[in-house]
Amino acid sequence: MVKKIITLVFLNLFFLWSCATYQPPSLYIENLPPSQVTELSLDERILVEDAWKNLKKGKIKKARKMFSRLDEDSPFYYVGLGYSHLLLDDFQASEDFFQKALQNHPDMVLIHLGLAQLYKKTGQEDQMFSQFREILKREPQHPWVKPKYESIKRKKTQQYLEEARHFLSQGKKEKSKQAFRKALYYSPNSTEAHVALAQLYTKEKDFDKAVVHLKTAASNEPKNVEILKKYGETLLKAKKYKKSLEIYKKIAQMQPKDTQVQQRIESLKNRLGIYKLPPQYNAIPSSETITKEQLAALIRQKFKKILDEPKKSPPIIIDISTSWASESIIQMATLGLMDVYPNHTFQPKKVITRAEMAEILLSLINRLEEKGYTVVQQIPPEKIEISDVSPENYYYRPILQILSYDLMNLNSKKEFKPEHPVSGQKSINLLELVLNLIK
Repeated sequence: MVKKIITLVFLNLFFLWSCATYQPPSLYIENLPPSQVTELSLDERILVEDAWKNLKKGKIKKARKMFSRLDEDSPFYYVGLGYSHLLLDDFQASEDFFQKALQNHPDMVLIHLGLAQLYKKTGQEDQMFSQFREILKREPQHPWVKPKYESIKRKKTQQYLEEARHFLSQGKKEKSKQAFRKALYYSPNSTEAHVALAQLYTKEKDFDKAVVHLKTAASNEPKNVEILKKYGETLLKAKKYKKSLEIYKKIAQMQPKDTQVQQRIESLKNRLGIYKLPPQYNAIPSSETITKEQLAALIRQKFKKILDEPKKSPPIIIDISTSWASESIIQMATLGLMDVYPNHTFQPKKVITRAEMAEILLSLINRLEEKGYTVVQQIPPEKIEISDVSPENYYYRPILQILSYDLMNLNSKKEFKPEHPVSGQKSINLLELVLNLIK
């Protein structure tokens, strides 16, 4: 009887000791993926399943021996050893095995789960979050990962946004940018971070980077007019005129009564040369003479991809309100390519003479050279003799220069005929010669 009691006491103590010393694995160890297990041979499948059971029970030594018996080509060889070493807190060996496993099986969720937990144990929160993201790419509703991912995402995004605002309030722009970028690491679609970074880059005149952030912000909130306006304006500053026009057209659909948006659309159209040519333009080639308004429209159309929109205010012109080429006249006058008379008239119907054409062509060439184009003289000016224009003549210098570029010619008597008119077709030919000179 005493012997039985001693035996029972011993068994109870052993059971209690076993319960006290046995600790289940401190990891989340998912079940084996059936799709990959079924590809194994029967013997290998039995070995892997037994090894995985031992791993989940915390029998690490036994599990590791069994995994070591697998062929290195097996998808579970490196994975099993990675988990085995992770349970032993041998982090470097564990990471090495997981990384080797990734080389051949980058889509295996088990590997990313192991790495995520390894990075958590080693305090590498960014890397852990990255592994969670990789898992959700493959299993968007993963029950163990998703809530953890969302929790970290909210916490870290808020943390870095607050840091960024704080640095920005102190004028520490670089630290602010770093914090906003950190927020984007956790929340790539954070509108606040994208808009703030765009504003910082805009102030630094790094418009290309600003455009990237505003593009994302606009795609996140396609009905946010304020963001769209910032995006359109920054595209304009980055000289992405076509895309800027697209954005302003979207804004116009949302706010059709916004006159500033309409003005911006018209300005961009003019810059891109997108405007409807009036029927009067088509009559230029057959005109025996060309007027000032016709020439203004002709230059604008021919050089639409080269000439910039004027940055200064246009001069006062009192006689072009009814001219079909009023917009072209304003551009030419503001750029200084065609003169406005002292009484603020342009005289759009005035016929252009050869002397006036020489002056306008020279102004155009000078403008092109300011933009970096090179126009090479074909004839040395000192070798040119003009019999009907004296050096004292107001138009002598521009005529001499245009002759040196071989754009206009003298007749057999070395006469320029400065008062003769210029035809529409001749004007077209002259402008195309200028275009050919700068190509």
